Amino acid sequence: MRVLQINTERTWRGGERQTLLTALGMRDAGHDVELLLHGDGVLAVRAREQGLRVHCVGNTPGFPMWLARNGRHYDIVHAQTAQAATWAVITKWAHRRPVVFTRRTNFPSGSKPWVTRQKWSRVDRMVAISEAAAVAPRAMGIDTLVIPSAVPAVVGDDARVQAFIEEQSLQGVRIVGTASALSPEKDPVTLIRAASLVCERFDDVVFVHWGASGQASEAAQQCLRDLNLAGRYRLLGFETGVEQLYPALSVFVMASRFEALGTSVLDAMMQKVPVVATDAGGLKETIANNRGLMCPVGDARAMAEQIITLLDQPARAAAMAEAAYVDVIQEYDVGRMTQRYLDVYAGLSSTRN
Repeated sequence: MRVLQINTERTWRGGERQTLLTALGMRDAGHDVELLLHGDGVLAVRAREQGLRVHCVGNTPGFPMWLARNGRHYDIVHAQTAQAATWAVITKWAHRRPVVFTRRTNFPSGSKPWVTRQKWSRVDRMVAISEAAAVAPRAMGIDTLVIPSAVPAVVGDDARVQAFIEEQSLQGVRIVGTASALSPEKDPVTLIRAASLVCERFDDVVFVHWGASGQASEAAQQCLRDLNLAGRYRLLGFETGVEQLYPALSVFVMASRFEALGTSVLDAMMQKVPVVATDAGGLKETIANNRGLMCPVGDARAMAEQIITLLDQPARAAAMAEAAYVDVIQEYDVGRMTQRYLDVYAGLSSTRN
């Protein structure tokens, strides 16, 4: 089967990682997979490094132009972003190929839901990465299949972990960490406020925050100054392969206001790190079955209490982390995700033929 994966993002976040994992999984299963991407995007670089065939466009209008000319050469066109879905359905008159769209957010459908519904209704198969992400299309009457994102096993690197601890002078302290962009939907300010309460309780706890700058950067910096958390809450910026550093953590926290699934949480579970997360969107599914502790969105005190619980009860935290690990390796396996997409493709191809 010849498959085209389309991703219109230039940055590297969870959706881009999942696009790459999907493409690699399909290639490993013996299929011909190619990608249509922004030429200056991080995903294009990483896909090429993995030996995948990448078609690049220089600007946004390049996507529909390329699809209109070349889309017909594939059996399936798979849109991995909302904008990619727009271009795939707009050019369907030219390529005449089945379009699959994976919805990776649980944001509301926007100010013009009738436009969104018209686009989604022209997709041949709507997929969502969680039940939370499936709510909006199902509310519009769009049949939506849930295929959760996947996380690969992480190759341990004890030397890298030790180097990080020494570089940050974190010997002898307990580390609470998160990995999320400084954007409003990730709500770094609530996490910083929770950190202040935790630091009042424990002298030996330091928070580390990996993630790129965003629209909430200034508010986060101001909150750190207001709460006098210099040295106790560290903004470390974007870190490639950050999941390799998770074994340094005593607790992983996700403070999101909106989250379709939360693969960073799954990465932490894969490293057997205890997790505290909000009940936003798909995080409820990720934390289900006692895989972690949950708190309401925007509630710094409740978040702090859950973090304190795990720090105070290491045996309980370790048992929870072990159980979460067993669940994750079974339910969020890359091979399982890949096969479910291949089953979708096969169904569309047989219908078309």
